[in-house]
Amino acid sequence: MVGELVAAGVALASAGTVYLMAAARVVKQYERGVVLRLGRLTSPVRGPGFTMIIPAVDRMRKVNMQIVTMPVPAQEGITRDNVTVRVDAVVYFKVIDAADAIVEVEDYRFAVSQMAQTSLRSIIGKSELDDLLSNREKLNQGLELMMDSPAIGWGVSVDRVEIKDVSLPDAMKRSMARQAEATRDRRARVINADAELQASRKLAEAAAAMSDQPAALQLRLLQTVVAVAAEKNSTLVLPFPVELLRFLERSGLQAEAQTAQVAAEAERARARQPADDDAGPPPPPPPPPAPVEDGHVDALPVLEDLPESERLG
Repeated sequence: MVGELVAAGVALASAGTVYLMAAARVVKQYERGVVLRLGRLTSPVRGPGFTMIIPAVDRMRKVNMQIVTMPVPAQEGITRDNVTVRVDAVVYFKVIDAADAIVEVEDYRFAVSQMAQTSLRSIIGKSELDDLLSNREKLNQGLELMMDSPAIGWGVSVDRVEIKDVSLPDAMKRSMARQAEATRDRRARVINADAELQASRKLAEAAAAMSDQPAALQLRLLQTVVAVAAEKNSTLVLPFPVELLRFLERSGLQAEAQTAQVAAEAERARARQPADDDAGPPPPPPPPPAPVEDGHVDALPVLEDLPESERLG
């Protein structure tokens, strides 16, 4: 009798252990347990920790509540400005309602993946190439809004969407490289022209200052000679002031003008000389008046006016 009781107790304990092992469940901190009893959802959702279900009656599915990182395969499309590109992205989402994630959609991960690919192709067709390359933040926000609206009904919240890479055809890359090179060349030329303009203004101010003090130009010349001689070169290049060349040029022009003027005056003098020869010698000057003493005029003839015989007598 005692043996039968012991055997019954052992069998009951074994059955209880098996039942306990079949009914016991452990839900982790980042998980939630959704229990379906005879195919019907029971509430509430089981939280983290130890929980019990009815074996062969209840079926519990665990849902991960962590943020899931899902890469989106590269999608090829044509932009609004007719450029073929390949774009890939990454989606960050998490489950906010474990019951809806199990009941409302068959496989929420697969659903989110397909929705991300469809939204990515749609956003490629609505955007231009420049937006894909430089305005990605706005496109990321657009993708997030497109995916978050249907995902809310599945108990899923899209945290963020980011475009990782944009692949372009080789011909387009070469065209963009030429465009960038031309833009940089234009900027370099504009900067160089601006530098030349500023330098010309400074040189004009320096020339105006040196024109007030001519000795400043000579001092500047000597400073240049000293700077060149400090390099210990075998050949010394001596700059020649341009103003000195202009001074010599003006002096030469003035000398030529004076020579031409003198030649013209001499030519006019030679032209007047025959007319003076035909007119004869000029008349002698009149004799000076006789001195007047006490109101009387000396009437004696002048010695030069007497005949030669009288002058000799």
